[in-house]
Amino acid sequence: VLPFPSQVFFNRVGKCGSRTVVLLLRILSEKHGFNLVTSDIHNKTRLTKNEQMELIKNISTAEQPYLFTRHVHFLNFSRFGGDQPVYINIIRDPVNRFLSNYFFRRFGDWRGEQNHMIRTPNMRQEERYLDINVCILENYPECSNPRLFYIIPYFCGQHPRCREPGEWALERAKLNVNENFLLVGILEELEDVLLLLERFLPHYFKDVLSIYKNPEHRKLGNLTVTVKKTVPSPEAIQILYQRMRYEYEFYYYVKEQFHLLKRKFGLKSHIRKPSPRPEFFIPSPLETEEPINDEEEDDEKWLEDIYKR
Repeated sequence: VLPFPSQVFFNRVGKCGSRTVVLLLRILSEKHGFNLVTSDIHNKTRLTKNEQMELIKNISTAEQPYLFTRHVHFLNFSRFGGDQPVYINIIRDPVNRFLSNYFFRRFGDWRGEQNHMIRTPNMRQEERYLDINVCILENYPECSNPRLFYIIPYFCGQHPRCREPGEWALERAKLNVNENFLLVGILEELEDVLLLLERFLPHYFKDVLSIYKNPEHRKLGNLTVTVKKTVPSPEAIQILYQRMRYEYEFYYYVKEQFHLLKRKFGLKSHIRKPSPRPEFFIPSPLETEEPINDEEEDDEKWLEDIYKR
């Protein structure tokens, strides 16, 4: 029997499907009897040292077993003498994430609650209806670095250099993925993410895929889709790719690790054909859709080692 992790931390990245997952977690917490701890703070991902200590203290005293979820950059619990929880997360194609956020801030989603007006009440009309191509091509702050450097800090952490687009933050984020995260999934392959979460954390995610595929739940999930989203011109997208080159290097690294993990557990899935990658990026990651027999390391031993970190 695998050790039961009583502390799980989902430091969810904005606009990467996390609202869909939280909807599932609410059902799962009632079904399996764990404590789902969600935060009402959505716009404070970077914390001072005292704020980090206070948050870690509050999380560590929550009733266990718990799954805590908040939009916040990686926290190193051991630095403050706490027990490091099991980290999980999901990311998506960086340009798609950016576009989803851009239009969500302006026009919300299909829930019909005018949530975009609540989230951005002071946004001027000319800003709300700013053409995405103008924003990108004319270098508006919202469409330029450092605001485009968004995903990596969630894995790099709270160090000031984690906010600066560059190799240092990228490498530190990769290191944390390897050493501190049980699973970082890819939104484009969400069903496979859920399958692996059910395998790794059955006390939390057992039956998650059947709930996700339930027609009633899918109706709820469809309400979180951003409205009025348009696609920028090819020229604008190419500029975004160039500005987000570190984000893409990280995304493809995580995607490759995720595919290797699926392969390790014999998961063969149908993946839709990926969009072409700009030629100035790293070579295409190893596609690992076929199951293999890995005799070098026992699957259960690998999971046990992860839980003990």
